[in-house]
Amino acid sequence: MADAFGARLAAAMDEHGPLCVGVDPHASLLEAWGLADDVAGLREFSLRVIDAVGGRVAAVKPQAAFYERHGSAGVAVLEETIAAARAAGTLSIVDAKRGDIGSTMGAYAEAFLRDGSPLAGDALTVSPYLGFGSLAPAADLAAQTGRGLFVLCLTSNKEGQEVQHARTADGVSLAASVAAQAAVLNAGAEPMGSIGLVVGATIGDAVAATGTDLQAVNGPLLAPGVGAQGAGAAELAAVFGAARRQVLASSSRGVLSAGPSVDELRAAAAAASGEARAALRG
Repeated sequence: MADAFGARLAAAMDEHGPLCVGVDPHASLLEAWGLADDVAGLREFSLRVIDAVGGRVAAVKPQAAFYERHGSAGVAVLEETIAAARAAGTLSIVDAKRGDIGSTMGAYAEAFLRDGSPLAGDALTVSPYLGFGSLAPAADLAAQTGRGLFVLCLTSNKEGQEVQHARTADGVSLAASVAAQAAVLNAGAEPMGSIGLVVGATIGDAVAATGTDLQAVNGPLLAPGVGAQGAGAAELAAVFGAARRQVLASSSRGVLSAGPSVDELRAAAAAASGEARAALRG
């Protein structure tokens, strides 16, 4: 890839607005769209979303779990969805939250970040909870292939606080440590680096409570929870403050509930993108 992921994402956010549409084909949405909870329904749902929003939003984020639950045929649909996003000229973030050590992490990296792999989108979500250094195989391969990572940092689930808010012997929270180590990998990158963080849009004062410096990360901040999950302009401002221009707001149900009509999906995505632009860049 000619440009690093961070540069390509920054350009896409400037052009289309800072919105990522989650592609979450869970059973209730398939039913709401009048589709069967099987591989055929999965494929119809996924490709219709890409048809509706491809070339119109900064990124899409297929959630791997909803494909994996259908076995190998479902994973094949995930591969097809990634390829469709690429054909539409839209960045894809594969939401697989992989995290392991050594050769196993290396194998995950090969699956999701290697040139030529059918599962390789433009970026991958990863978990740092076996130590940030365990992500090195993924970070190295992402750098080599021009792809990106989104590292879990401050998530919206209440259980996450047990780990993310915990402090080391020197008093630094784990969330702050993750952000600082991402910042090292992004040092000097312009307009921003390719190692992003996942920071929930509904976490309230957690950024300040954990002493996490999001602005210093110099990378994208993927913010789930926008729209149907409750986060609007006020919540985004409260959570991200001066780091708002780095935020890629993620909306899944808020857009997908407008389906199955392609026109209505497009209208919902356009509205969500406009709201995100006003909240984060107004």
